[in-house]
Amino acid sequence: MKLKKRYIVLLILLIAVVLAQIIPSWGQWYAYYFYPAFSWLFTGISAIVPFSIGDIFVAFSILVIIVMPIYSRYKYHMCWTKILSYDMEYLLWVYVWFYMAWGLNYSQPHFMQRAHIKPVQYTSALFARFVDRYITDLNNSYVASFSVNEGDINREIPLIYRQISDSLKIHAPQHSYLRPKTMLFSNFISSVGVSGYMGPFFCEFHLNRNLLPIDYPAVYAHELAHLLGISSEAEANFYAYQACLRSKNPSVRFSGYFFIMGYVLGNAKIVMTAQQFNRVKRLIRPEIKRLYIYHRYYWQALYSPTLGAAQNWLYELYLKGNKIENGQKNYSQVVELLISYERYKRLI
Repeated sequence: MKLKKRYIVLLILLIAVVLAQIIPSWGQWYAYYFYPAFSWLFTGISAIVPFSIGDIFVAFSILVIIVMPIYSRYKYHMCWTKILSYDMEYLLWVYVWFYMAWGLNYSQPHFMQRAHIKPVQYTSALFARFVDRYITDLNNSYVASFSVNEGDINREIPLIYRQISDSLKIHAPQHSYLRPKTMLFSNFISSVGVSGYMGPFFCEFHLNRNLLPIDYPAVYAHELAHLLGISSEAEANFYAYQACLRSKNPSVRFSGYFFIMGYVLGNAKIVMTAQQFNRVKRLIRPEIKRLYIYHRYYWQALYSPTLGAAQNWLYELYLKGNKIENGQKNYSQVVELLISYERYKRLI
């Protein structure tokens, strides 16, 4: 009887998760009401533990899926049909937990809809004005002696998110001090080119221990945006940029500008002519160019092309399976968001 009740509960939750992804009002209700309450509870609980509970859970789950079937077969002579049914049930519970704990944020309205901002037509002239303004601000933000304290970042960035939550339509952090978890497998994660990620199962956000100081503020703000219910990578980049630019610390502001530099240049190379693109590169301060080159080679030295290709393929499937139609190209769409937002604010 208990087994039947467990299956009934699982079926009900599976149906609820599927409907929340299909019916817009259900996904919106989850993002606006259920997730903030759930994340407040689990973030508060997980903060007590100094290490990543989620990383241990994922490692344990992999062990369960791979090792337990073999152990059950040869220790208890269990039939493969029964073993695979247990594995399937476990995976379904993990699936339900993922979506109910965080994943249904993929079903909420996007930033433009939440903020009632009309996307602007992406013209080369408008993009050129944006790039000129960005390069000027990037150059002016440069600090020769970059200095950030992680504890200060962990206090200031949540405070900034509380200040912008109404105007930029993002949940305000519910805890005054939010310490990210350090990845348990940072070297392996570096090999696939990941600097941080959201741990959905226990509402934890993680940073790679190999982050450079220039990375820390912006990556912290990016992953915190995910914790606050933002699923889109472009939106998380947008919020990280906005949060860093409002910091009182010049180093944090420079981190924000530097954070999107690759996306801006990537878009410029596509949209602009070769002559225009070369002009943009010449406008960037030499010190920033040197830092950009060092930053790129630093992460390339940690990267494994084989593991990175496998991770890219899996992550592409994951994003497209969760309504991010452009897959990993979604990261670079931060430029489109910034152009629409800055046009809306009459900054360009």
